[in-house]
Amino acid sequence: AEAIAAGAQATSSSAAARVEIEERIIELDYGELEGLPVREVPPATWEAWRRDTTWRPVGGESLDDLAVRVWAAFDELAGAAADPGARIAVVTHVSPIKAAVAWALGVGIEVQWRCFVEQASITRIATPGGRPSLVSFNEVHHLA
Repeated sequence: AEAIAAGAQATSSSAAARVEIEERIIELDYGELEGLPVREVPPATWEAWRRDTTWRPVGGESLDDLAVRVWAAFDELAGAAADPGARIAVVTHVSPIKAAVAWALGVGIEVQWRCFVEQASITRIATPGGRPSLVSFNEVHHLA
């Protein structure tokens, strides 16, 4: 979270924008799985996670929990984006990005298993008339 905040602060300094930390858009709490290499996650854990969006690792949160908090934050951001000339940039991790994409598309959080988000990619969501629309997903051309 500190690295994300530092990057956002550096970006805002060059764009003359202000930075706000929105706790609802932080990464999924992986609980006991935090820091565990993906290859070490037991197959039964993957099966449970993919089958049930209410499943949560011990000490962590479910995909449904993630969706509730991220979608609420994006509902508020959509309202703020309605102001003329408003531009809002959100800097976050993979899981909240996937949750935001599900919000924009109006689909369930389970779609996150069918999305790949590259590190440092850009995803754009517009909210004309307060209705979200996915404009672009996983842009990486700026990294070339």
